[in-house]
Amino acid sequence: MEHYKTNPKDVVPLGQKIAFGSGHLTNQLLPAALGVFMIVLVLSLKMNPVLAGLLAALPRLFDALIDPVMGFVSDNTVSRWGRRKPYIFIGAFIVGIAFVIMWQLYPENGQTYNFFFFLIMSLFFYVGYTIFAAPLIGLGYEMTPDYSERTRLMAISQFMGQIAWMIAPWFWVIIYDKNIYASAPEGARNLSIWVGALCLILGIMPALFCKEINQERLTNRINLSVKEFFNNMKVLFKSMKQIITNKPFLKLCGATFLIFNGFQTIAQFAFFIIIFYLFKGDTTAAGQWPAWFGTLSAIATAFLVIPVITFISTKVGKKNAFIISTLISIVGYSLKWWAFDPANPWLMFLPLPLISFGIGGLFTLMMSMTADVCDLDELNNGMPRKEGTFGAVYWWMVKLGTALALLTSGIVLNLVGFDQNIMVQSTETITRLRIADILIPSVAGILAILVMWKYDITEKKAHEIRKVLVERRGEL
Repeated sequence: MEHYKTNPKDVVPLGQKIAFGSGHLTNQLLPAALGVFMIVLVLSLKMNPVLAGLLAALPRLFDALIDPVMGFVSDNTVSRWGRRKPYIFIGAFIVGIAFVIMWQLYPENGQTYNFFFFLIMSLFFYVGYTIFAAPLIGLGYEMTPDYSERTRLMAISQFMGQIAWMIAPWFWVIIYDKNIYASAPEGARNLSIWVGALCLILGIMPALFCKEINQERLTNRINLSVKEFFNNMKVLFKSMKQIITNKPFLKLCGATFLIFNGFQTIAQFAFFIIIFYLFKGDTTAAGQWPAWFGTLSAIATAFLVIPVITFISTKVGKKNAFIISTLISIVGYSLKWWAFDPANPWLMFLPLPLISFGIGGLFTLMMSMTADVCDLDELNNGMPRKEGTFGAVYWWMVKLGTALALLTSGIVLNLVGFDQNIMVQSTETITRLRIADILIPSVAGILAILVMWKYDITEKKAHEIRKVLVERRGEL
């Protein structure tokens, strides 16, 4: 395969890569923390798993609906501070503060009150999340036009994002430590303050230190005024049509939907299997094992998967690297059947490096490939460039699937017979849960490979597209 050397002017400075990665640390810490905190709803606030699934799903569906609008607004914004950074700055403040408020839950308020309080505050939280995340993703797509540098940028951002998954599992330990908090709900209320503040501080870093694309190159942007609202909606729908008929992009969305949401469906299952299978429902004996499981998974992703996949992609291309990483993860999921052994809990860590190739390879490669697709769209449809809208639609797919996955997760728990009110689950329940824990992400991975099999934006094609765009813009 033909390879190209990155032009020095296309290299993103390390400081900007770290600032962009800080934004992704916030972008990852929020869902990572939510995944752990949501366990409190079921185990400590005694909320029905289906209701907890609805609380996870409904706000995300709302978030997914407004994502494309935010991406479109970001693409067409004209300001002295840029078209991405003002929204990133404001959004970071909203999500940080809203995260704190939404977890101020008290058992004595009852299931119904807590359900609606959490639901309403979640809607505010996800509005802020959209304002923050959609421009952030678009910013990453435009920071460099180089095929390989895009992968390196996304690799660093994903590496920093994995820090969230290293520390988030320990929230479970902190929340349930009787020496720190009298109860888990109290732990969630207090810990949310620290998480919200950290997300706010890290979230504003890209707005302060990253460089946007040269605004002078951008043409055909619309006037974002109330007077032009209906005309702008027509332009948005036209842009959406162009995006959803972009076949390479649809393949990226389809594969991401399958891999990530197969993972999300079973994300909480490991906690339940460790507690109720390996330690027979004894949360004290389970201690820090669930936390170590999540932390070591993130460490494997950051220090093994991301560097290896980045290297492989430079040798065999992004699509082939994705197929390889997905196949490795399927092997890892299969090994979980033997690795989860009550007689030897240490074996649970054996398949983690292999499993980590699934998510680690997915976002490192898919975000880089989406940037390539933005170039293809400009080639076919001209200006304005749509990085923000592409990013929003991509994450719309992720969030929509996540909402369905979290709802499915609660349904699966019910179908396998899981009872949140008892500490010793039946053998049949645990066996069915373990089977689902393996089959769901493995089948999703196989389907994702089939979706990506004929993806055709190679390194050579990406450079040919860029050459045409440079000539068309009159750039040197």
